[in-house]
Order: sequence, then C-alpha cells, then structure tokens
Amino acid sequence: MGDENSLAYIQTESWKTAFAGILDTETLAKYTNIDKATAMYHRLLSEHTGNGYILSVDGKDHCIAYWDKARDPQFYGKAELICIHSLPDNRHKGYGSMMMDHVLRDMKKAGYPEVVLWVFIDNINARAFYEAKGFILTDISKSALGTEEILYAKCLQE
Repeated sequence: MGDENSLAYIQTESWKTAFAGILDTETLAKYTNIDKATAMYHRLLSEHTGNGYILSVDGKDHCIAYWDKARDPQFYGKAELICIHSLPDNRHKGYGSMMMDHVLRDMKKAGYPEVVLWVFIDNINARAFYEAKGFILTDISKSALGTEEILYAKCLQE
C-alpha cells in the first residue's frame, strides 16, 4: 500500500499525452481524474488484485505496469497486460522496454503460456512498441471509450 499515488499520477499524466487526439476531450478528462485513478489503485492494492510495478529513474517514479490473469473469459488461462505507462519526459529512453521485459519474465515465471493486451487502434506509438517486443496483432477488436481497441498476443513459452 502507499504506491497508489505514484501509479495514478503516472497513468493519468501518460494518458493526457498518449491519448490526446485518440479520445475525445470529455472522455480523456474523465479517465485522467487523479482522484478516481488513485482510488482505483488503492482498491486494487488493498485487495491484492493483479501485479503492479513502478520503475524509478534518478529517484523519481517514472514508469508503471500492471498485469493480471486475463479479465475476459475467452482468454482464460492467459495473462493480460492491463497497462504500461511512462511519464512523457522520459519516453524513448528504454525504460518502458526494461519494464516490459520484467513483466514478461514475471508472467512466464507465473506459468502463463501467453499474454494478451488491448490497445487503441490509433495508438501507433504503442503498437510499434508492442510489435517490437514480439506481440502479434490478432483479428479481435472491440469498441471502447468511443474508439476501437485491438488485441495483441505474445507466446511466453518460447
């Protein structure tokens, strides 16, 4: 407990820049409400739901990731990367890659054969990052927050 403030801050600040132009202004404002995000992370941490990580750079929290067993029943038995976010001022410096590698090792160590993740179809930077990390675009999509999300998957038992 106690990390909910850092988790919420990094997520909301990341969303503000990463999803500007992807989500409409009202939706973006709703989902970047720091109080609601802090309460969500407080609940997740107090209930011991999922696996959250914070990466610090020069003593300052910079990057977060959160994963758990897949939330959608059709992906039973798979892990799901729920989020990975970096503060804008340190993007493209390899920290997200370090975080992703750590998370993938933990998922594999936990015995998951595969990981899935949802990403906004128009989030070109994130999609390029996931593809560089070996994720494969599937043919599964869904409506979310007024736009479309697509599903990527990666085998962990290579």
